[in-house]
Amino acid sequence: MRCRQFCARKVTWLLLIFSGWFAAIETLQAANWPQWRGPQRNGISGETGLLDQWPEAGPPLAWKRDNLGAGYSTPAVVGDRLYLLGSEGLEDEFIRALDLSHQGQVLWSKRIGKVGEPDQNPSYPGARSTPTIDGDRLYVIGSDGDLLCLEAASGETVWQKSLRSDFGGDPGEWAYSESPLIDGDVLVCTPGGKEATLIALDKHTGEPVWKCSTEGEEAGYSSVVISNAAGVKQYVQFLGKGLIGVDAATGKPLWRYERTAQGSPANIPTPLVHGDYVYSASGRGGGALVKIVQGPDGGLAAEEAYFNNNLPKAIGGTVLVGPYMYGAGSDSLMCIEFETGEVQWRERSLGAASLCVADGDLYLHGENGEVALVEATPQAYRQRGRFTPEGGPDRGKSKAWAYPVVADGKLYIFDYGTLWCYDVAK
Repeated sequence: MRCRQFCARKVTWLLLIFSGWFAAIETLQAANWPQWRGPQRNGISGETGLLDQWPEAGPPLAWKRDNLGAGYSTPAVVGDRLYLLGSEGLEDEFIRALDLSHQGQVLWSKRIGKVGEPDQNPSYPGARSTPTIDGDRLYVIGSDGDLLCLEAASGETVWQKSLRSDFGGDPGEWAYSESPLIDGDVLVCTPGGKEATLIALDKHTGEPVWKCSTEGEEAGYSSVVISNAAGVKQYVQFLGKGLIGVDAATGKPLWRYERTAQGSPANIPTPLVHGDYVYSASGRGGGALVKIVQGPDGGLAAEEAYFNNNLPKAIGGTVLVGPYMYGAGSDSLMCIEFETGEVQWRERSLGAASLCVADGDLYLHGENGEVALVEATPQAYRQRGRFTPEGGPDRGKSKAWAYPVVADGKLYIFDYGTLWCYDVAK
């Protein structure tokens, strides 16, 4: 009897320890923003305990850094490090590591290559990718197609490839904008072109695992996301001519959907994946939801659920909270019932904006430079704070296109060389 009681107490004690470990791991993951659009590439942070109302002047400013380089990169945050791309002129694009425990002091800087496609029309040359942190490695794509694997601690190069020269890449008029995906042992990205429109590389060596060709299609400006629609693991990407799903194991094309790309010179927002559904949108092509289904031939097909030119389609992307999707059109923020496309509310607020969600609220970075906090509810537009960061840059004719980041109780806003860190924890 005593033995059984002792064993029962020991099991209970071990369970408490393990549950504490798991809770600590979940908290650590929630505090990080290790890649484009956060831990799951969907714009959602798992953090809680954040301010649900901001003062009139905005949340407290923890620190600010200027002269971090031109461009539209969104930061990645892991632990006490923040990683960010920037550029100076047309010859130097670089990535920098900042020390968050010392108010964003630069720890190291690494040149990536030249700025890609400087003869854009309209012209917005500059850095635009978000780095991806995976363990002690960091992966980044420069706007000219330079793909680097670096040591996260030092910035030393582990391996390097060129999407242009190594894989015959074609980025389109506004250069490479993609943020690399790390999935297990592979890195997935989009060179574009005939040889390897999409490609999977061994993340340890940079050597190809598979190549997917779609007959010379441009890369577009979106980033790859993972889907398990219709029970098949696949990578979804918005290319120059349409939305595509490819088999994750082989790179074989599984399905296409082109309506949201029609008439669009730049397919930018990253697709939003949920279950068997994929939402895509472009500024001129409109927004649409497709359901990935088994086709009559045993393959997969994209079945259109709805299409509308007045759905969220701005550069700033969309997020899903419960059954509702939030995103901006050309001049307003919207709440949409995801599976039906029915508009719950529409508010001009700060116009087109990029966004993420944390602790039940939307964090918005307007293309006009303003920042806002809005409750994520389908009932009505409920603004919880709005302000303009002080000391913003002169970005010329371009707009504030970098996405907001929420990590470890802080809100990070980057705008063409200036980075603000706000304390948003209660």
